[in-house]
Amino acid sequence: MTQASRVTGTVRVVGSGLLGASVGLGLSGRGVDVALADASPAAVRLAVDYGAGRMARPDDAPTLIVVAVPPDSVAQVVAAELAAFPAAVVTDVASVKAAPLAELEAAGAALDRYVGSHPLAGRERGGAISARADLFLGRPWVVCPRPGLSRSSVSLVEALALDLGAIPVELDTAAHDDAVALVSHTPQLVATLMARRLTAATDAALSLAGGGLRDVTRVAASEPELWVQILAANAPKVAEILRGYRADLDTVIAALDDVEAPGARRAVAETLAGGNAGVARIPGKHGQDRRFSSIVVLVDDKPGELGRLFGELGELGINIEDLRLEHSPGAEIGIAELAVLPDAQQRAVDDLTARGWRIAG
Repeated sequence: MTQASRVTGTVRVVGSGLLGASVGLGLSGRGVDVALADASPAAVRLAVDYGAGRMARPDDAPTLIVVAVPPDSVAQVVAAELAAFPAAVVTDVASVKAAPLAELEAAGAALDRYVGSHPLAGRERGGAISARADLFLGRPWVVCPRPGLSRSSVSLVEALALDLGAIPVELDTAAHDDAVALVSHTPQLVATLMARRLTAATDAALSLAGGGLRDVTRVAASEPELWVQILAANAPKVAEILRGYRADLDTVIAALDDVEAPGARRAVAETLAGGNAGVARIPGKHGQDRRFSSIVVLVDDKPGELGRLFGELGELGINIEDLRLEHSPGAEIGIAELAVLPDAQQRAVDDLTARGWRIAG
C-alpha cells in the first residue's frame, strides 16, 4: 500500500539529474503528481523513462517547486520560477545557501515564497540513471528559515523532506554554509588531494591498497565540474578550514623531517590523538553520539555466505549497527567489519566462533 504523502498537489522539479530525479522517484512512489522540467530535453525524457514523473505542461499549477540545478544557476532559476508560478513555494537543493540568497536579494526577487534547503545525500555518479527513490532515507535535510518567511512555507519544505524519508534540520544560511564547509566541502578536497598521489603510483603499490585508502579517497570520484561550482560558492569558509589543516600538516611534516628532535614524536602522537577525538564526535546510527564495538569476520568468497552471516546474527538477536566490506586482493575471502553495541561484542564473537565463523584479531 502506498503511504499517503504530506505534500499535496503538483510538485514541479526543475533539473532532472541525480537529486531532481531522486526527488521525483520518491514522490511519485507516494502517488504525488511530479512535473519534470529541464533545460535539456534528453535529460528530462530520460528521467521520465525512469519513472521520476511526467513532462511539465504549460498549464501546471504546482504547490511546490524544487530547483535541482547546478549551483551557479540556482539563483537565476529560482527567480524565474518565483515569477512564473506566483502561488507556489520554491525551494532549492544546492549545497551552498548564502550565495544564491545574496544573488536573489541583489536581483530584487520576491523572496517571501523562497525557502532554501539542502539534502545531505548524494552519490559519486550523477544523472537520472543513478537516481534512487531512497537516496534521502535517514539523511539530514537542512531547511533554512529567515525572518519574514511564513511558517507554512517552511513547513511545506519540511514535509517534502519527511515524505522522502529525510530528517529535517533547521539552520540559518550562514550556519549551514559553515557546517558543510567542514563536513562536506573540505573532505572532498582532502580526498581529492590524497587520490592525486595515486596517479603516479606503481601497479605494485596499488595492488596493496586496502579499505583505509578506499575510505579516504571514495568521494574523490565526484564530478569536477560540479565541485568547482560548489567550492567557489563557499570558498572563504573552505579556505579558512584548509589553513588550519595546512598548519596541522606543517606540524606533522616538521616532526617527521626530524623524528629524533625533542617533542617530534609527541607532536605526531598528539595529532593522532586529536584525530581519535574528532572521530569520536561523529554521530553514529540514527544520529546518536555513541560508539560501537568492531568485529572482523572472514567470509568465504562464494554465493550466500554474507547472507548466512547476517541471518545467523539475526538468530542471535544481535543488530548490525554499521558494516564495512573489503575483498582481500588475490584471495578467495572477504572481510566484513561489523559494528555492534559494546555489550553484544563478546557474545557475538563467542557465538559466531561456535558456529564456525573465523574472527580476525
